[in-house]
Amino acid sequence: MPWLGKSPLLGKSPSFGKSLLSRRATLTTLASAPAIISSAPRVFAQAPGAPAIGLTPACILTPAAVSGPFYFDPKLHRADITEGHPGVPLRLRFIVLDVANCTPMSGARVDVWHTRADGYYSGYPGQGDKHTVDTSGRTFMRGTQVADARGEALFHTVYPGWYDGRTVHIHFKIFIDDKNMLTGQMYFPDALSQYIFANVGAYRRKAVRNVFNTNDELALQDGTHGGYCDIKEESDHYRATLVVGVSHTVVTALDGTAKPSVQPRAIVPGVAPEKQKNG
Repeated sequence: MPWLGKSPLLGKSPSFGKSLLSRRATLTTLASAPAIISSAPRVFAQAPGAPAIGLTPACILTPAAVSGPFYFDPKLHRADITEGHPGVPLRLRFIVLDVANCTPMSGARVDVWHTRADGYYSGYPGQGDKHTVDTSGRTFMRGTQVADARGEALFHTVYPGWYDGRTVHIHFKIFIDDKNMLTGQMYFPDALSQYIFANVGAYRRKAVRNVFNTNDELALQDGTHGGYCDIKEESDHYRATLVVGVSHTVVTALDGTAKPSVQPRAIVPGVAPEKQKNG
């Protein structure tokens, strides 16, 4: 899909027309948003109380979050997880640090999964308002990368959509020596999400979004805002960075979420369902 152009959130008006989100509303929302759009000096220059903040080492544990009901491991080591699905291009950058000494955690495994633009996860039936959407056998917006010597793991994806009851988020797990040491969620600025959803066709829905960072029960549990990404607009994509603090010895995961009654089927081609090792 064509890039939507510079958003008014980040300085310039889009090439295809005026945003449905007013400039005043944008600045008001940005001023209260815990996530910082780091490439918006002009916006923040006019929004007192919302200075741009640079990334700092995360020498504290990143707060745990539930994995939700839609995690499984399709064993796909890949950077591009879109599988050709439309949406606003997004580059994810995880920086995994050892909280014991604030050094990069090379070799950490990072799993990510999230909805595509229309708000559906891959691999499961019974989704949507009427529970009629079935994405069984699909693996879009899922993948694994291993952190390099700098502790970085990179993914190419699209900006996540939304679904009823949740704010915009991306799930992730960090594994050390094949043990899940952290399960977390990455959150995005509400103003940017609203702008994208209003102006990009792949995200447009009849339903009205009514859950945001400020009233999402799970996002509110992130009291340190350790799951809120730093996001920057590049020439043809957004880049979201999250510094993740992980311990070699302390597990920070809340994985008691009930699973759907029907589990994903034949996710990995050629592997029988009973042999799928889905978490």
